[in-house]
Amino acid sequence: MTKSYLSKVERGLNTPSIAAALKLAKALNVKVEELFSEDNVSLDSYSLVRCNERQSLAANDQSPGYAVLAHQVSERNLLPFIIYPPTEFVDKAFKEHTGEEFLFVHEGRVEVDFMNERVLLERGDALHFNSQKPHRIRSVGEVQAQLLVVVHSADE
Repeated sequence: MTKSYLSKVERGLNTPSIAAALKLAKALNVKVEELFSEDNVSLDSYSLVRCNERQSLAANDQSPGYAVLAHQVSERNLLPFIIYPPTEFVDKAFKEHTGEEFLFVHEGRVEVDFMNERVLLERGDALHFNSQKPHRIRSVGEVQAQLLVVVHSADE
């Protein structure tokens, strides 16, 4: 990469490709999402991206390209699955485990209970959070919710 190109990226005049962003992150020894975030993220926070708030990484208007669904992308120890949450919080206990969790609402609506805060997710919404934050999920509304869930747990 040339100095001129890097200067344009720093000044916001050019957007790096995913490959270029990965190279920059590796060279700077940071996670790639840190290149695009101005916020310091604590372990207690979560990333919520509503369907209509997705950041498009399209090359042009004709090509859909990619859509960013989480601001805190993690390492590669992933367990993806689909869940159909119950309509009631059947278990009073909150789940918590090491790693991170990513939820994408494919159908319906869900409520995520974080003990001291509840987040309502609509179809197309995505939620990414530290799995050590106590949580539980239920389907709300007439349509049975269907979620893509990806759990990340790094080897200890």
